[in-house]
Amino acid sequence: MSSANFIDHIRIECRSGKGGAGSRHMRREKYIPKGGPDGGDGGRGGHIILRGNPQLWTLLHLRYTKHVIAKDGEVGSANQCSGRMGEDRYIDVPLGTVAKDSGTGEPICEITEAGQEAVLLQGGRGGLGNQHFHSATFQTPRFAQPGEPGSEQWVVLELKVLADVGLVGFPNAGKSTLLSVVSAAKPKIADYPFTTLVPNLGIVEYRGGMSFVMADIPGIIEGASEGKGIGLRFLRHIERNSVLLFMVAADSPDIKAEYEVLLNELRQYSPELLHKERILAISKSDLLDEELTKAIRKELPKDLPHTFISSVAQTGLDKLKDMIWAKLHEPAPAPATGA
Repeated sequence: MSSANFIDHIRIECRSGKGGAGSRHMRREKYIPKGGPDGGDGGRGGHIILRGNPQLWTLLHLRYTKHVIAKDGEVGSANQCSGRMGEDRYIDVPLGTVAKDSGTGEPICEITEAGQEAVLLQGGRGGLGNQHFHSATFQTPRFAQPGEPGSEQWVVLELKVLADVGLVGFPNAGKSTLLSVVSAAKPKIADYPFTTLVPNLGIVEYRGGMSFVMADIPGIIEGASEGKGIGLRFLRHIERNSVLLFMVAADSPDIKAEYEVLLNELRQYSPELLHKERILAISKSDLLDEELTKAIRKELPKDLPHTFISSVAQTGLDKLKDMIWAKLHEPAPAPATGA
């Protein structure tokens, strides 16, 4: 999908429906001239509801939607008949969408499961009819409650791609090539920086018919957390990944330093990203001989799982999949207990 069609951030004005007024009707029939109050309640105003749709993976369908308005509730009527509720308005969004208050930036809700529904704005309650206000000492109330007004709010919808593994690396580190080899995804590949302008998802097949989802995130450069390049726009997609696969090209002048720069950018953006499982893949390893491979291995952090791969020569890919699968299914550490 082209960058023009990948929309992951929109702003919409939402307005829920107002509640219908209660009825003030008094019962009058041929043989019951003083039947008392029988006004029905007003109907609830329509909600604005966010709904998860697994068939969507971008907010493109909402690109030209500026206002979402729910219907008002109807007024109550005679014979204790309540007014009809206002029709709810549903906003279908891809999984991984977060709704925020446009003014404060405070999260309202997030959609992570198919069919999940979350009420963005509640419709106003319908007013009570006069039947609710009569008593032994006040038998002819000629008033009823008005309906509550609806709510109005500007809402920001922000998509964070849901994937098991996120590829993190500088431009031209070989991320798109890896994704194209291990999955059926067809990202744009070329020999120049920033070829990837939107996140690409691919399903990677594993042993025994199992699989996991891999996301190719547009390249990060030093200073991305401060707005340089295009990395800042897509760093939020990394928040949803269970495992971060750092990729550094074998022809990099300093592989360890490049890894530290990438790690620092994630730290500056959100320190919580450092708690995710990490794997380092040295790409384009077909350029290395055995001696260079040993030298690079000695420089890497001892506690960092790493492997050497070549997407073009298709070497080391099975080992990489095994490492990713092991990280994805690693048992959570037991909580610490006091003595």
